[in-house]
Amino acid sequence: MAEELKALLEQRRIRVPLMVGIHTGGVWVAERLHALLGLTHDLGILDISFYRDDFSRIGMNPQVKPSKLPYSVDDQHIVLVDDVLYTGRTVRAAMNEIFDYGRPASIVLAVLVDRGGRELPIEASVVGRHLALAAGQHVKLTGPDPLTLVIQDTKR
Repeated sequence: MAEELKALLEQRRIRVPLMVGIHTGGVWVAERLHALLGLTHDLGILDISFYRDDFSRIGMNPQVKPSKLPYSVDDQHIVLVDDVLYTGRTVRAAMNEIFDYGRPASIVLAVLVDRGGRELPIEASVVGRHLALAAGQHVKLTGPDPLTLVIQDTKR
């Protein structure tokens, strides 16, 4: 995944991207990619709790943490990282928050797992693994050390 991301950034002539992880699993993946790519500036962290569109169904996360972007996103090339891409709603919320901070030059989406099932027209530029799950299953990243993907059956 790191090599694919590095090649994409080189192809687009992006030398110093701002890497931003979506809390929590996306931050863990972003930390690994950040180190593997040898990036030296601080990593950005987004907690999208206030940007979600499903408050009425799941309620507010009781452990909301502040987002942290190390510098202005204006005219920056952002690598947005998440652990699992499913409906696209988490990524939409993250992009809404990023645009509240400013206007980036571009956003590249990198995800560890793409499990399909999109509800919004959002696709990752870099995918660690495509994973087809049966109805009633979901995938979760546990960590941070070690990072482990766990497939679970949804409780009914």
